[in-house]
Amino acid sequence: MRLRSGPLPRQGFNRLVCRNPDAAHCRRADRGRRGMDGAVSGRITLQQLAQALGLSTATVSLALRDSQVVAEATRLKVQEAARARGYVANRGAASLRTARTNIVGIGLHDIINPSFTELLAALEDSLSAAGKTILLGVSQEDVTRQTRTLGTLAEYRPDAFIVSPAAGTTVDDLKALAASGIAVVQVTREVEGSGFDFAGSDDTAGVALAVAHLVDLGHRRIGMIGSLPIASTGRRRLAGYRQGLEDAGLPFDPALVAEGPGLRETGRAGVLKLLALPDPPTAAVCFNDLNAFGALMGLQSAGLTAGRDFSLVGYDDIGEAALWHPALTTVFTRIPEYGHIAAELALARIAEPGRPVERVALMPRLVVRETTTPPRRR
Repeated sequence: MRLRSGPLPRQGFNRLVCRNPDAAHCRRADRGRRGMDGAVSGRITLQQLAQALGLSTATVSLALRDSQVVAEATRLKVQEAARARGYVANRGAASLRTARTNIVGIGLHDIINPSFTELLAALEDSLSAAGKTILLGVSQEDVTRQTRTLGTLAEYRPDAFIVSPAAGTTVDDLKALAASGIAVVQVTREVEGSGFDFAGSDDTAGVALAVAHLVDLGHRRIGMIGSLPIASTGRRRLAGYRQGLEDAGLPFDPALVAEGPGLRETGRAGVLKLLALPDPPTAAVCFNDLNAFGALMGLQSAGLTAGRDFSLVGYDDIGEAALWHPALTTVFTRIPEYGHIAAELALARIAEPGRPVERVALMPRLVVRETTTPPRRR
């Protein structure tokens, strides 16, 4: 379920005072409140549903939750009656009794990149299995929008937030989110020093793997396409690039870093920028797979082919990576796995608010396909 930020639309009828009940406008308003059989309609309560079925409210409540304590025939009878009468559970009243809404708010900084749809699918799968409903907010790398959107979600009193923070998010931004007692878990990205649980990939190690692969193939001049220093992923992936060069005894050259967000456009412009250098690289690692896809298009526009004239490594291994021609060599960051872990951390934090903070960073894995090869002799 995705929510737009801003005020919710008003629901229901405006109050109409009728001094003459026989007036036409009063009759029209009354029809709006009555069913086809002439009975005044309204939201049916659990108690009314139970009375109509001749059952206790406890039995009806259990049946609606598909509890095995209630006989199957009774469960089906109750559920069919609830559908026929338009019964909707009063979650607000339930949350007052249990101090739980069974809602988890998810705040993502991006939803255009398919890696985040994969992440969202993993989160929803785990949370749904635990009986939770998710509310989604997307900041699109805008901290102000993130604050507003997550503030709106907070009005629904979620039991926890799972957040991939927008670039530039501060510790104070996240602490303000948790000030009302809602548990917070960070996923993919984190704000260092915030003191909240985290699940993601070891980005420094992952990019270092990519550089090591290119070095093993014989490349000595290696660029990096895409970099976002104001986000933890940007800082760590750049650190991994530098670490890979250092491990191989190669110097770091700032001219070989084409900075920019993880977009196809950045990848295309970045590889063309690197190719235009007086001493261009023979290979490059990318901030993510979208950068790599753009770089593949940039190479094609320059009359070059990845895996023959230039070597390219992506990062994430989204489903599209294996479908490109040539298929993309990339780093699998284990998004589905850490998505499930983030959900588990949130569920554990809900159950035990005072538990020790956990930070889980999975080790990525290199996936070699067709876009990397030894450098061509010049």
